[in-house]
Formats: sequence, structure tokens, C-alpha cells
Amino acid sequence: MPLLDASIPDLLRLVVVPAFGWAAWRDVRTRRIPNRTWYPLAALAVALLAWDAWRAASGAVGAPEFFWIRAGVSLGVVAPLVLAFWWFRAFGGADAKAFLVVAALFPTFPSYLLAGWELPLQQTRLGVFSLTILTNTVLVGALYPVGIFLRNAAAGRFSSVMVVGKPVSWDAIPTEHGRLLETPAGTTRNGVDLDAIRMYLRWRGLTLAELRDDPDRLRDPASLPAEPNPPGDGAVETARTDGGAVAEAVPDDAPADDPWGAAAFLAAIDHGAYGTTPDRLRDGLDVLVAKEEVWVSPGIPFVVPLFVGTVVALTYGDLLFGALAALGIA
Repeated sequence: MPLLDASIPDLLRLVVVPAFGWAAWRDVRTRRIPNRTWYPLAALAVALLAWDAWRAASGAVGAPEFFWIRAGVSLGVVAPLVLAFWWFRAFGGADAKAFLVVAALFPTFPSYLLAGWELPLQQTRLGVFSLTILTNTVLVGALYPVGIFLRNAAAGRFSSVMVVGKPVSWDAIPTEHGRLLETPAGTTRNGVDLDAIRMYLRWRGLTLAELRDDPDRLRDPASLPAEPNPPGDGAVETARTDGGAVAEAVPDDAPADDPWGAAAFLAAIDHGAYGTTPDRLRDGLDVLVAKEEVWVSPGIPFVVPLFVGTVVALTYGDLLFGALAALGIA
């Protein structure tokens, strides 16, 4: 008897474990996941969905129970719910694509016999496995701010943003991910995105250190380069903030009432800068040239809890249903 026994479709579904593991690593490192990551998984999901539909329609032995109902819930409820989360910016684009793959790949609970254990251990009455992965992911993700708070409290770092942020040295900003949680007026939950800072620095051909060395001159929009660099998308691995030099010639139309040239930068680029406004960018730059340490929200690389939630779902099963059952209310 093999160590792991399962149907061929369920065995093929296990490919998501290494795929999501790689995507999680990539998300932590760069906050960028290539779109091509999802294409083979989506193709596999469609193929296995068709396979299981054929098995259910033909009454084949071992066909998933209540397949049509569960597939309808997964594709008709879970998938639109994920799109709604993305629309309201609760998810990023990569997160939404990953969950859409999950909705098509796991409409029903898989079944694995491993060393005498039948996995997943904790089933649900509804039996929609994509919903289990979604709720597991949310529960695992909820531990992230708790961990941040406890870490800050243990280090004696108390602030109104200690649940969502961490203090970092100014010279770590070029390689940090997330959002600045400070303005000259104090803390904020909606500061400038650090990707936008990298885009701005690349556009001007400056490092953050150079900006701090001469803030008064570089705050003047007359110091803007005549021929700026391409800003890129702010990714750490591709955005270079030390590859250009400020041109000696200055633009003739540099507005005098545009500190740091923030409005000129946002008007010049051919795509958005993560919701950044001129005022938000100016506030962020004012903080970064003045303070040695700033509060930053690293954000939740959501593919990480998705990976953990998927592994937990494939082994233990549904965390929420298990907790409710332990309380006697499920």
C-alpha cells in the first residue's frame, strides 16, 4: 500500500503546495508575483473541474458527492466574493488571482489517505473546500497584526500604529515594503506607499541619502532634472535609486508652488503611483529627510497566509468549523 493514496485529480491538486510556497516566498521578498505564475494553475483547475464534472455526470465510482451544488457555491459565491474583496482593495491583484484559482481547483473536499490517516481531518457540512481555504487564510492572516503588536510591546515601542507598523531606520526605506505611517503632523494610517517613494527617487536620479544631505535645495522644484529617468513600478529588485544624476539644466516650467516637484512627478509618469497624491508624497518626503527612524506598515503579503491556510486545509481541514465544533455550536 502506498504511503499516500488518493484519486488522480486530488493528487494533481497537490501541485498548489509548491506553487503557493514559491509565490509566498516571492511575495515576501519582492511583493511582486508574475502573472505567468497563475496560468498553468488555472489551466489545471479548468481541466480537473471538467474531469470531476464528467465523473459526477456519469456516476463514476469515487466521484465527488454533491459536486454540482458545491461547484456552484465555489464558482458562484466564493469567486465573486474574492472579486469583491479585490474591488474594495482588501486583496491585491495577485491575491485575487490566487483565490480564483483556488475556487476552480477546490470546489469539493479532496481526500488523502496518508499512513492510515484520512485527510483532511476536519470536514464541514457544506463541503466547499475553497471556502475552507479562504476562511483558514483570513484566520491565519489575523495573527499578523497580533504578532506585530506583541513584538512592539515587548520592545517597549508604543504608538497609536503599533498594531499595524514597526519602526525602521531611514536607510532601510529603499528596501522596505509597505506604507509610511507618519506625516509631519504625526502618525497616520494612510501615508505614502514606499513603492511610490522608490519611483520618485528613480525618476529624479537620486538616493534617499542624497535627498537627506541637501533637502533645502532639492525641495525646490527648480532642482528637478530636465530629463528624468523612467520611474519603474517601485519594486525593490528592479527600482534603482542610485543610477542617475540630477541634470544641471532645469525645466523652464517648474512650478514654484510644488515642493519636491511632487505634482510634476505624478503628472509626468504614465501610470499611477499606488494612490499617491502630491500632498501625501510631500509629507512622506518631509518626514524621511528629517527623522532617523520612522514607523512603517509592512502590510500583509497575503499569499503567505494563503499558503499556510492551504497546507492547514489539506491536513487538518477547516479551522473555523473545528473551533465551532469544539465549542459545541457546529
